[in-house]
Amino acid sequence: MSLSVDIRHQLGDTALAATFETEGGVTALFGRSGAGKTSVVNAVAGLLRPREGRIVLGDRVLLDRAAGIDVAVHRRRVGYVFQDARLFPHLSVRGNLLFGAPDDRHLGRIADLLGIEGLLDRRPRALSGGEKARVAIGRALLSDPALLLMDEPLASLDQARKEEILPYLERLRDEAGLPILYVSHAVEEVARLANTLVLLDRGQVVRAGPAEALFADPGLAPMLGPRAAGALLSGQITAHHADGLTEVAVSGGRLILPGVGGAEGRRLRVRIEAQDVMLSLTRPEGISALNILPARVTTLHDGQGPGVMVQLAAGKDLILARITRRSAEALALAPGTECYAVIKSVAVAPGDVGRS
Repeated sequence: MSLSVDIRHQLGDTALAATFETEGGVTALFGRSGAGKTSVVNAVAGLLRPREGRIVLGDRVLLDRAAGIDVAVHRRRVGYVFQDARLFPHLSVRGNLLFGAPDDRHLGRIADLLGIEGLLDRRPRALSGGEKARVAIGRALLSDPALLLMDEPLASLDQARKEEILPYLERLRDEAGLPILYVSHAVEEVARLANTLVLLDRGQVVRAGPAEALFADPGLAPMLGPRAAGALLSGQITAHHADGLTEVAVSGGRLILPGVGGAEGRRLRVRIEAQDVMLSLTRPEGISALNILPARVTTLHDGQGPGVMVQLAAGKDLILARITRRSAEALALAPGTECYAVIKSVAVAPGDVGRS
């Protein structure tokens, strides 16, 4: 189901002007604190009434200020998952899940999807942070929404709990068939989940488009964060080796990664951080790195300091490499230069590999 947003509103000293369209899946709103992400989500939910604009979900107009249309919050059919779970302490998990649900027909399916079927009789105080987050998501899903809004749902969790819940969010994206508008300032979450990326800065949409294209754009590295910038590669598990490594076929060759769960043939999305990519003009020999992909330089983008962000084409994928300007000059890198991208297997963290 498509979502079209075109709104303008004054937020103190910040002029919010957000325009983007998405065709479903997970659309991530990404930006620094104060960029306007939550305001956009609240406008879609009906909790914020923009001064001007139009919001359309599928064939339903939720807001059209010029035409005098402003659908009430409870009639918009959106589920909202907040940063904190906001569970009712006096109700069981079952009671929380069914609060606001029209009936319990889908309780078993949603509980299974989120892995909370064994928690139904517990009270919130007996749940971990990750379990509370999954219950909150389940409650929103059982309200029969046409759109799910998630405002930094993992922000209050530590890294271990985030890695616990991300696979469930991937299942939700792939199996629920529900468009999701997802707010986060955590690059690793967005890289794992998003089909579409909307970059916000001081209330303005800087860029919007497919996540793979935007993550691989060297000009956006300053906004994503130079140390967090990296590209997304699509691949498929081809083998699990006895030494604990997994072989993944990508369009430019193969990647050897620390053991990845899943059967052979499973589709993956792998995030490679730009700072973990080395470049060589000749194929390296006698090195410990297991991943060497032939590539071609497509773009170079100078940073404010001594660094250069190099975009490379490896097969059908785009890769970023963050190197020094001195190295770029020594290698005489320019668009069209043939080279090799070298990536250490251990540089790819488990959290950077997800379902495609």
